[in-house]
Parts: sequence; C-alpha cells; structure tokens
Amino acid sequence: MTSTFTLRRGLIAASVSALALCGMAGQALAQAKIPMRISTPAVPDDWHAKMWTVFKEALDKSNPNQFDVQINLNASLFKQGTEPAAMARGNLELSSISAFDIAKMVPEFSIFTAGYVVRDPQHQQKVFNGPIGEQLFKTVSDKMDVTVLSTIYLGTRQVNLREARNVRTPTDLKGVKLRMPGSKEWLFLGEALGATATPLAFGEVYLGLKTGTIDGQDNPLPTVRAAKFFEVTKQLVLTNHLVDGIFIAISNKTWNALSAAQKQSVRAAAQAAAQYNNENRIKEEGQIVDFFRQQGLQVTTPDVDAFRKAVQDTYAKSDYAKVWPAGLLDRINNTR
Repeated sequence: MTSTFTLRRGLIAASVSALALCGMAGQALAQAKIPMRISTPAVPDDWHAKMWTVFKEALDKSNPNQFDVQINLNASLFKQGTEPAAMARGNLELSSISAFDIAKMVPEFSIFTAGYVVRDPQHQQKVFNGPIGEQLFKTVSDKMDVTVLSTIYLGTRQVNLREARNVRTPTDLKGVKLRMPGSKEWLFLGEALGATATPLAFGEVYLGLKTGTIDGQDNPLPTVRAAKFFEVTKQLVLTNHLVDGIFIAISNKTWNALSAAQKQSVRAAAQAAAQYNNENRIKEEGQIVDFFRQQGLQVTTPDVDAFRKAVQDTYAKSDYAKVWPAGLLDRINNTR
C-alpha cells in the first residue's frame, strides 16, 4: 500500500515537473521572439493602417515564431511626430515617418516638402528606390538612427474651390483665399501656387468654405470626400501640386541586431506593405473623380507644366532651396 502510494506520488511529482518544464520552455520560446512594436497615427480604415497587417502577415509567413509584431493605431502608443525620437532611443521598433519629420534632422530632405518636386506616385517610387533615395536614406540613418525600409504613397493634393473659375496657370489663382495648414512651409506653398495662403484649422474648413471666409482648400481627393468638402465647393482643379509620402522606418538598434536573413525578410515585408497601400490608394484616387462629378462638381485640369515651373522657380529663389544639395532638384526632375 505504502509503495503504491509512494509510486503514485512520484508519478504526480514527475508530471508536475514535466509540465513546469514545458511551461518554462514555452515561456522561453515566447521571450525569444523579437518584439516589433509599431506606432502610427493612422485610423483603422485607412490604407496606411491596413498595410501594417500585410507587414505582419508577410513577416510571420517568412519567419514563423521569430517576431512579435504589435500594431498600435490612432497614435495610441506614441504621439504623432514623437516616433522618430522614440526609435532613435530604442523605445520603439517601427513607425511611418513623414518628409516633414525627416527634414527637422536632415534639412536637405525638405526638398520633398516643396511643390512639384515629385510628379506622381510612380516617379516617387523611382526617386526613392534609386540612387537618390539610397544616398538620402544613408544620411537619415546616420543622423536619425533609423533605417528607411520602404516609401508609402500618401496621396496627391489638389485645389478645391468654393466657386468655379477658369484656372490655367498660377496667375488665375491671384486673390483666391486658399486655406493651407498653419505652418510656414505650407503657407509658402500656397503663395507659390499663386493664391493668398490663409491659415485655418482643418476642423474649421467646412464652415469657412460655406460662409466664404476662404475661397478654397487643398487636400488629397479621399480627404475631400471624407470631410464632405464637396458639399460646399463647386470645382476641383487637378493641380497635382504635392505628391505626399511617408516612410516605413525601423530603429537602428533593432535593425543592427537582426541577422542578414532577418533583415531581408523585414525589408521584404515593408515593401509588401508599401505595395498594398500604394496600389489601393492609387485605385481609390482614380475612381473618386467620378464620384465628385456625380456630386455636380466641375473637375478641370490646368496647365500643370506652367504651375510646376512657377512653383519651382519660387522655391529656387527662397531660403528653403539654400539647404538643398547642388544639382539634387535636377536629378529628381530627370528621374524617369
């Protein structure tokens, strides 16, 4: 009886020990995963929020059980604009950063906050995936302690007017009170377009258009639809004056700790995310013009070459251009 009890107790103890060992092994396996915390201000329905799921799925498929990808939307982990510093300190692994974010630390990057530098989404990809991007991203890595993995198309800004008018060149926007975001860089762009740049908070734009406080505003077309500006405007002028982008970036602390194979997989996942975002955003922008026509808006295309020349000439004479490396604008313009 005693020996049977002792044997049973021994078996139970052995089972408990085995379970404990399994638990510790599982815990060790979980701890071995490389954390990949992502912080973005994007809202769930936006393409550049959905693209992070593509990133996660691609990385999980190529490297099962190696990475712990955590997606934090709505700026819930870090406030918008604070992500680059968090990555540089090693407190955040991944984020999408803007040209405006980068230009604060890498002044020459401000060329991509200027109007008519990037022609279209295809040109954007060719510039950043070629020698120009390679050179600039190396400077970004050196100065900001982050590595850029891919370029994301954020949308092309167009002019949206309260009353229809014949707009062919920048002179046709003379006297038009064009709402722009409040920073000096945005206001400079509005003036370069030929308009009277008028700062106004985004939340006040609808009422401003309705009452005539402003004569127009500029935004990518999906934003015009989402904010219902088409209800209080009569014309879209497809100036294509700013092809906006953001960049998937990873902390150098995290990047440098990866193996060569892991780096290749992470970069491939970021490029898959970019492709998903870019294709869907371009498709949406192509379809959305018909929506505005159905709402009764005039959709016109001006002399874009005349706009491009006037705006680039204005920037060339400004203080902004003084920090641009010699010949960089020509190299961008000549990228085909």
